[in-house]
Amino acid sequence: MLNCANITLHYGQSQILNGVDMTAEVGRISCLMGVNGVGKTSLLKVLSGTHCHSGGSYILNGEELPPNTPAHALAKRGVGYVPQGRDIFPLLTVKENMEIGFSCLDKSERFLPDELFELFPVLKEMQHRRGGDLSGGQQQQLAIARALITKPKLLLLDEPTEGIQPNIIQQIGRVISFLKDRGDMAIVLVEQYFDFAFGLADDIYVMERGKMILNGEKSTFRKQDVRAKLAV
Repeated sequence: MLNCANITLHYGQSQILNGVDMTAEVGRISCLMGVNGVGKTSLLKVLSGTHCHSGGSYILNGEELPPNTPAHALAKRGVGYVPQGRDIFPLLTVKENMEIGFSCLDKSERFLPDELFELFPVLKEMQHRRGGDLSGGQQQQLAIARALITKPKLLLLDEPTEGIQPNIIQQIGRVISFLKDRGDMAIVLVEQYFDFAFGLADDIYVMERGKMILNGEKSTFRKQDVRAKLAV
């Protein structure tokens, strides 16, 4: 579904990404790890169309996309993005927040599927509450649900456990596993919570200073060796 090669990104005179390669396959979770500030979120912003990469190739579902492809066009092509910090609209209701995703869909598909409320029952109970009134964990569930409304083929998750209570982390982990097992999307997970990330991953990517320093199938690595790379 996703094949990036030699991706570079500059903010002004600063180079943030330096020749990054990454792939993500349908029915698998590609987990991207690294300490703060190494470029993980910047890479997701390139993949979501929020940032325009400076060089390299971005191939989505077999088609190479130009660097200036905007976020709304990528969303219509099947890229769902759950940003760090969630970016919920605080004054809109839970239902209205989810309906934001309708803009990517044909009119016949503009409805809230029952499956969303099966995955996140609290959202059904709180449909008419304002997004800003929800707890952090509830907002994270809402952000994921909003991305799923768009029927993504590539789902990008940036730090979904950040600031979330343990029981909600477990629920989010079960949802991510369910989506993988459904077999109709590729998932890229950026995550600092090591045990959560390693447990879910099929493929491991580790970044350092804008470069990829480790990548491959999880089964080829020992857990302690991956953790050691993150401690450097």
